[in-house]
Amino acid sequence: MRVRFSACPRAWDEWAPALRAACPEMVLQRDGDPAAFDAIIYAPGGDIKDFSPYRNVRLVQSLWAGVERIVTNPTLTQPLARMVDPGLSAGMAEYCTGWAMRAHLGMDRYAQDGVWRNGQIPPLATERPVTILGMGELGRATASHLRAIGFPVTGFSRSGRPVEGVTVTSDLPKALAQAQILIALLPDTPDTRNLMDAASLGLLPKGAWLINPGRGTLIDDRALLDALDTGHLAHAVLDVFRTEPLPADHPFWHHAGVTVTPHIAAETRPETAAPVVAANLRAAMSGQPVFGLVDRSRGY
Repeated sequence: MRVRFSACPRAWDEWAPALRAACPEMVLQRDGDPAAFDAIIYAPGGDIKDFSPYRNVRLVQSLWAGVERIVTNPTLTQPLARMVDPGLSAGMAEYCTGWAMRAHLGMDRYAQDGVWRNGQIPPLATERPVTILGMGELGRATASHLRAIGFPVTGFSRSGRPVEGVTVTSDLPKALAQAQILIALLPDTPDTRNLMDAASLGLLPKGAWLINPGRGTLIDDRALLDALDTGHLAHAVLDVFRTEPLPADHPFWHHAGVTVTPHIAAETRPETAAPVVAANLRAAMSGQPVFGLVDRSRGY
Protein backbone atom coordinates (compact mmCIF):
# COMPACT_ATOMS: atom_id res chain seq x y z
CA MET A 1 0.00 0.00 0.00
CA ARG A 2 1.17 3.56 -0.68
CA VAL A 3 0.74 5.98 2.18
CA ARG A 4 1.19 9.75 2.18
CA PHE A 5 2.71 11.26 5.34
CA SER A 6 1.46 14.78 6.00
CA ALA A 7 2.62 16.36 9.26
CA CYS A 8 4.98 19.12 10.34
CA PRO A 9 8.41 18.67 8.69
CA ARG A 10 10.26 17.67 11.87
CA ALA A 11 7.80 14.81 12.49
CA TRP A 12 9.15 12.78 9.55
CA ASP A 13 12.44 11.81 11.21
CA GLU A 14 10.63 10.87 14.41
CA TRP A 15 7.77 8.90 12.89
CA ALA A 16 9.01 7.31 9.67
CA PRO A 17 11.27 4.62 11.25
CA ALA A 18 8.57 3.51 13.72
CA LEU A 19 5.85 3.42 11.06
CA ARG A 20 7.98 1.43 8.62
CA ALA A 21 8.95 -1.03 11.34
CA ALA A 22 5.31 -1.54 12.34
CA CYS A 23 4.04 -1.81 8.76
CA PRO A 24 6.84 -3.04 6.47
CA GLU A 25 4.45 -3.63 3.56
CA MET A 26 3.72 0.10 3.45
CA VAL A 27 5.44 2.46 1.02
CA LEU A 28 5.60 5.69 3.01
CA GLN A 29 6.12 8.95 1.11
CA ARG A 30 6.00 12.66 1.82
CA ASP A 31 4.80 13.62 -1.67
CA GLY A 32 3.68 12.15 -4.96
CA ASP A 33 0.68 11.82 -7.23
CA PRO A 34 -2.43 12.16 -5.00
CA ALA A 35 -4.31 9.57 -7.03
CA ALA A 36 -1.62 6.96 -6.31
CA PHE A 37 -2.09 6.87 -2.54
CA ASP A 38 -4.18 4.36 -0.61
CA ALA A 39 -4.08 6.16 2.74
CA ILE A 40 -2.91 9.34 4.46
CA ILE A 41 -1.23 9.70 7.84
CA TYR A 42 -2.02 13.22 9.02
CA ALA A 43 -1.28 15.69 11.78
CA PRO A 44 -1.88 19.45 11.98
CA GLY A 45 1.02 21.26 10.38
CA GLY A 46 1.01 18.98 7.36
CA ASP A 47 0.86 20.32 3.84
CA ILE A 48 -2.46 18.79 2.71
CA LYS A 49 -5.27 21.32 2.80
CA ASP A 50 -7.37 19.95 -0.06
CA PHE A 51 -8.15 16.24 0.22
CA SER A 52 -10.28 16.02 -2.92
CA PRO A 53 -7.41 14.93 -5.28
CA TYR A 54 -6.79 11.89 -3.04
CA ARG A 55 -9.73 10.08 -4.57
CA ASN A 56 -8.41 6.54 -3.93
CA VAL A 57 -7.58 7.06 -0.26
CA ARG A 58 -9.47 4.64 1.97
CA LEU A 59 -8.38 6.10 5.31
CA VAL A 60 -7.02 9.32 6.76
CA GLN A 61 -5.33 8.35 10.02
CA SER A 62 -4.77 11.22 12.44
CA LEU A 63 -1.71 11.16 14.68
CA TRP A 64 -3.59 13.26 17.23
CA ALA A 65 -6.44 12.25 19.51
CA GLY A 66 -8.16 15.56 18.78
CA VAL A 67 -9.47 16.01 15.25
CA GLU A 68 -11.13 19.43 15.48
CA ARG A 69 -8.58 20.95 13.08
CA ILE A 70 -9.45 18.55 10.27
CA VAL A 71 -12.96 17.18 10.81
CA THR A 72 -14.64 20.34 9.49
CA ASN A 73 -12.55 20.45 6.28
CA PRO A 74 -15.19 20.31 3.52
CA THR A 75 -12.80 18.58 1.10
CA LEU A 76 -12.33 15.64 3.46
CA THR A 77 -14.78 12.95 2.37
CA GLN A 78 -12.56 9.95 3.11
CA PRO A 79 -12.97 7.98 6.37
CA LEU A 80 -11.10 9.67 9.24
CA ALA A 81 -9.71 7.90 12.31
CA ARG A 82 -8.51 9.66 15.43
CA MET A 83 -5.48 8.36 17.29
CA VAL A 84 -6.20 5.96 20.13
CA ASP A 85 -2.70 5.37 21.48
CA PRO A 86 -2.12 3.35 24.67
CA GLY A 87 0.93 5.47 25.44
CA LEU A 88 -1.09 8.66 25.13
CA SER A 89 -3.79 7.24 27.42
CA ALA A 90 -1.19 6.21 30.01
CA GLY A 91 0.48 9.61 29.91
CA MET A 92 -2.81 11.43 30.37
CA ALA A 93 -3.84 9.17 33.23
CA GLU A 94 -0.52 9.76 35.00
CA TYR A 95 -0.76 13.54 34.56
CA CYS A 96 -4.31 13.68 35.91
CA THR A 97 -3.54 11.33 38.79
CA GLY A 98 -0.48 13.33 39.83
CA TRP A 99 -2.33 16.63 39.96
CA ALA A 100 -5.36 15.04 41.62
CA MET A 101 -3.09 13.77 44.38
CA ARG A 102 -1.57 17.23 44.79
CA ALA A 103 -5.08 18.63 45.22
CA HIS A 104 -6.19 15.81 47.52
CA LEU A 105 -3.19 15.96 49.86
CA GLY A 106 -3.07 19.76 49.97
CA MET A 107 0.60 19.80 49.08
CA ASP A 108 0.59 23.55 48.43
CA ARG A 109 0.07 24.23 52.14
CA TYR A 110 3.63 23.26 52.90
CA ALA A 111 6.64 25.48 52.30
CA GLN A 112 10.11 25.80 53.79
CA ASP A 113 9.20 28.98 55.70
CA GLY A 114 9.64 27.89 59.32
CA VAL A 115 5.93 27.37 60.00
CA TRP A 116 4.90 23.99 61.49
CA ARG A 117 1.46 23.40 59.95
CA ASN A 118 0.20 20.50 62.00
CA GLY A 119 -3.44 19.49 62.38
CA GLN A 120 -4.44 19.66 58.69
CA ILE A 121 -4.83 15.97 57.94
CA PRO A 122 -6.47 15.32 54.56
CA PRO A 123 -9.31 12.82 54.24
CA LEU A 124 -8.65 9.48 52.65
CA ALA A 125 -9.05 9.20 48.89
CA THR A 126 -12.25 7.24 49.47
CA GLU A 127 -13.77 10.43 50.86
CA ARG A 128 -12.72 12.72 47.98
CA PRO A 129 -15.17 12.54 45.03
CA VAL A 130 -13.66 13.09 41.58
CA THR A 131 -15.66 13.83 38.43
CA ILE A 132 -14.23 13.29 34.95
CA LEU A 133 -15.87 15.12 32.06
CA GLY A 134 -15.52 12.81 29.06
CA MET A 135 -15.42 9.02 29.28
CA GLY A 136 -13.59 8.16 26.09
CA GLU A 137 -10.27 6.32 26.03
CA LEU A 138 -8.49 9.04 28.04
CA GLY A 139 -11.28 9.40 30.58
CA ARG A 140 -11.53 5.66 31.15
CA ALA A 141 -7.76 5.31 31.59
CA THR A 142 -7.72 8.18 34.09
CA ALA A 143 -10.68 6.73 35.98
CA SER A 144 -8.89 3.39 36.26
CA HIS A 145 -5.83 5.01 37.84
CA LEU A 146 -7.88 7.07 40.29
CA ARG A 147 -10.09 4.16 41.30
CA ALA A 148 -6.99 2.07 42.05
CA ILE A 149 -6.00 4.66 44.66
CA GLY A 150 -9.49 4.68 46.15
CA PHE A 151 -11.12 7.81 44.76
CA PRO A 152 -14.86 7.50 44.06
CA VAL A 153 -15.18 8.51 40.40
CA THR A 154 -18.17 9.93 38.56
CA GLY A 155 -17.95 10.20 34.80
CA PHE A 156 -19.92 12.63 32.66
CA SER A 157 -20.78 11.31 29.22
CA ARG A 158 -23.57 12.44 26.91
CA SER A 159 -23.99 8.86 25.76
CA GLY A 160 -24.16 7.52 29.30
CA ARG A 161 -22.24 4.42 28.19
CA PRO A 162 -21.39 2.36 31.30
CA VAL A 163 -17.82 2.08 32.58
CA GLU A 164 -16.91 -0.57 35.13
CA GLY A 165 -16.52 0.84 38.61
CA VAL A 166 -17.53 4.37 37.58
CA THR A 167 -20.84 6.11 38.13
CA VAL A 168 -21.57 7.46 34.63
CA THR A 169 -24.20 10.14 34.13
CA SER A 170 -25.38 12.37 31.30
CA ASP A 171 -26.65 14.88 33.89
CA LEU A 172 -23.98 17.61 33.95
CA PRO A 173 -25.28 19.51 37.03
CA LYS A 174 -25.34 16.27 39.00
CA ALA A 175 -21.81 15.41 37.90
CA LEU A 176 -20.51 18.85 38.87
CA ALA A 177 -22.30 19.16 42.21
CA GLN A 178 -20.25 16.39 43.84
CA ALA A 179 -16.87 17.08 42.25
CA GLN A 180 -14.29 18.11 44.82
CA ILE A 181 -11.80 17.51 42.00
CA LEU A 182 -12.99 18.04 38.42
CA ILE A 183 -10.97 16.73 35.46
CA ALA A 184 -11.98 17.99 32.00
CA LEU A 185 -11.20 15.60 29.13
CA LEU A 186 -13.89 16.48 26.61
CA PRO A 187 -13.10 17.14 22.94
CA ASP A 188 -13.55 20.52 21.29
CA THR A 189 -16.98 20.54 19.64
CA PRO A 190 -19.75 23.15 19.32
CA ASP A 191 -21.51 21.45 22.26
CA THR A 192 -18.50 21.61 24.60
CA ARG A 193 -17.17 25.12 23.95
CA ASN A 194 -17.52 27.25 27.08
CA LEU A 195 -19.24 24.33 28.80
CA MET A 196 -17.57 25.43 32.02
CA ASP A 197 -19.06 28.92 32.17
CA ALA A 198 -20.00 30.89 35.28
CA ALA A 199 -23.17 28.86 35.82
CA SER A 200 -21.40 25.50 35.54
CA LEU A 201 -18.45 26.56 37.68
CA GLY A 202 -20.92 27.78 40.29
CA LEU A 203 -22.30 24.25 40.62
CA LEU A 204 -18.97 22.90 41.86
CA PRO A 205 -18.55 22.56 45.64
CA LYS A 206 -16.76 25.45 47.32
CA GLY A 207 -13.03 24.77 47.40
CA ALA A 208 -13.03 22.42 44.40
CA TRP A 209 -10.03 22.02 42.12
CA LEU A 210 -10.29 22.08 38.33
CA ILE A 211 -7.79 20.17 36.18
CA ASN A 212 -8.06 20.78 32.43
CA PRO A 213 -5.80 18.80 30.09
CA GLY A 214 -8.62 18.42 27.55
CA ARG A 215 -9.21 21.52 25.41
CA GLY A 216 -8.79 25.20 26.21
CA THR A 217 -12.16 26.01 24.67
CA LEU A 218 -14.00 24.04 27.35
CA ILE A 219 -13.59 26.83 29.90
CA ASP A 220 -14.72 30.45 29.94
CA ASP A 221 -11.45 32.09 31.02
CA ARG A 222 -13.07 35.12 32.65
CA ALA A 223 -15.59 33.01 34.53
CA LEU A 224 -12.79 30.80 35.85
CA LEU A 225 -10.80 33.78 37.09
CA ASP A 226 -13.89 35.17 38.79
CA ALA A 227 -14.56 31.82 40.51
CA LEU A 228 -10.97 31.77 41.77
CA ASP A 229 -11.04 35.41 42.88
CA THR A 230 -14.18 34.90 44.97
CA GLY A 231 -12.71 31.79 46.57
CA HIS A 232 -15.39 29.51 45.21
CA LEU A 233 -12.69 27.43 43.49
CA ALA A 234 -9.44 26.69 45.28
CA HIS A 235 -7.17 26.13 42.29
CA ALA A 236 -7.05 25.41 38.57
CA VAL A 237 -4.41 23.33 36.78
CA LEU A 238 -4.48 24.21 33.08
CA ASP A 239 -2.53 22.44 30.36
CA VAL A 240 -4.47 23.65 27.30
CA PHE A 241 -5.50 27.13 26.19
CA ARG A 242 -7.43 28.97 23.51
CA THR A 243 -4.18 30.47 22.24
CA GLU A 244 -0.95 28.48 22.48
CA PRO A 245 1.65 29.31 23.56
CA LEU A 246 -0.27 31.17 26.26
CA PRO A 247 0.35 34.91 25.69
CA ALA A 248 2.78 36.48 28.15
CA ASP A 249 0.20 39.03 29.29
CA HIS A 250 -2.55 36.49 30.00
CA PRO A 251 -3.75 36.72 33.64
CA PHE A 252 -3.39 32.96 34.11
CA TRP A 253 0.39 33.43 34.29
CA HIS A 254 0.16 35.71 37.29
CA HIS A 255 -2.77 34.31 39.25
CA ALA A 256 -1.90 32.56 42.54
CA GLY A 257 -4.80 30.17 42.02
CA VAL A 258 -3.65 28.91 38.63
CA THR A 259 -0.93 26.46 37.65
CA VAL A 260 0.03 26.58 33.97
CA THR A 261 1.64 23.61 32.25
CA PRO A 262 2.66 23.95 28.57
CA HIS A 263 0.44 21.36 26.85
CA ILE A 264 2.49 18.44 28.17
CA ALA A 265 -0.20 16.24 29.73
CA ALA A 266 -0.04 13.61 27.01
CA GLU A 267 1.76 13.14 23.73
CA THR A 268 1.35 10.60 20.96
CA ARG A 269 4.41 8.36 21.12
CA PRO A 270 5.63 6.79 17.87
CA GLU A 271 6.71 3.57 19.58
CA THR A 272 3.21 2.89 20.95
CA ALA A 273 1.17 4.62 18.23
CA ALA A 274 2.82 3.13 15.13
CA PRO A 275 1.32 -0.34 15.72
CA VAL A 276 -2.11 1.30 16.04
CA VAL A 277 -1.59 3.06 12.71
CA ALA A 278 -0.43 -0.18 11.10
CA ALA A 279 -3.46 -2.12 12.35
CA ASN A 280 -5.85 0.54 11.06
CA LEU A 281 -4.18 0.72 7.66
CA ARG A 282 -4.43 -3.04 7.25
CA ALA A 283 -8.07 -2.98 8.36
CA ALA A 284 -8.94 -0.23 5.91
CA MET A 285 -7.23 -1.97 3.01
CA SER A 286 -9.09 -5.22 3.71
CA GLY A 287 -12.48 -3.65 4.35
CA GLN A 288 -12.45 -4.40 8.08
CA PRO A 289 -13.65 -2.04 10.85
CA VAL A 290 -11.22 0.76 11.70
CA PHE A 291 -10.51 1.63 15.35
CA GLY A 292 -11.22 5.22 16.36
CA LEU A 293 -13.35 6.04 13.31
CA VAL A 294 -14.64 9.60 13.66
CA ASP A 295 -18.37 10.31 13.75
CA ARG A 296 -18.46 13.61 11.88
CA SER A 297 -21.90 14.50 13.15
CA ARG A 298 -20.45 14.55 16.68
CA GLY A 299 -17.06 15.96 15.71
CA TYR A 300 -14.98 13.16 17.25
